[in-house]
Amino acid sequence: MAKQRRGASRTVKTKKNGRKTTPARRSPVRPSAARASAKRPISNKRPIAKPRPAKAAAPEVVLPPPPVPPRKPGFYEAVAIYERGVQGLQRHDFVGAAELFRTVIDKYPEERELLERARLYLRVCERETARNSPPPETPAEQVYAATVALNAGDHATALHHLQQALQADPENDHAHYMMSTALSLRGRRDEALDHLQRAIELNPENRAQARQDPDLDNIRDLDGFRGVIDAAPSSGRRRVRRR
Repeated sequence: MAKQRRGASRTVKTKKNGRKTTPARRSPVRPSAARASAKRPISNKRPIAKPRPAKAAAPEVVLPPPPVPPRKPGFYEAVAIYERGVQGLQRHDFVGAAELFRTVIDKYPEERELLERARLYLRVCERETARNSPPPETPAEQVYAATVALNAGDHATALHHLQQALQADPENDHAHYMMSTALSLRGRRDEALDHLQRAIELNPENRAQARQDPDLDNIRDLDGFRGVIDAAPSSGRRRVRRR
């Protein structure tokens, strides 16, 4: 019997049909490839993405401050009068200081920065003056006492002094003007408008103060208020407001 060659495929009989078949040859596994696959770790992790460098922020634009409008000459005049009033208040000259503060309020209504402080110090002067003052006798004293009471919120006392002042001097424009403010605060609007009209007829300078006086806000919506404020000055007698 001849010897089978080395490397020749063997024939095997199958039990099914008796035919001889040749089994499939397996490709030999290379030792180096097997070792490489065994050393290679199996990982399901995804590669970590490197962070992108942040973009540089745009430089902040710094706007210059708005220009400060120049002061009007009246501002420095108002400041000078106001400072004189403060000095008089420190010397306890309450009457003189009150007069200076009233000047600031009456002549410089557009200087809002000074008005609030002038009104505050004016109340202090009037309160200190009223403590040691005798009862008012002349119309000027009665108007002054009414102003002090009005600033303190005592409308009834203010009306009492003003009525006495008008009985003694019916053409006192300051008394009429103060009466209009007191009646406006009390809600007696028609009477307030009548006294305001009379105050402007006697002294047209009251018109400028009435345009900005907050004590007259209660009567500004009346139909006749605008006519009184915008009316042309009459040719009658004019009087300067007395303090």
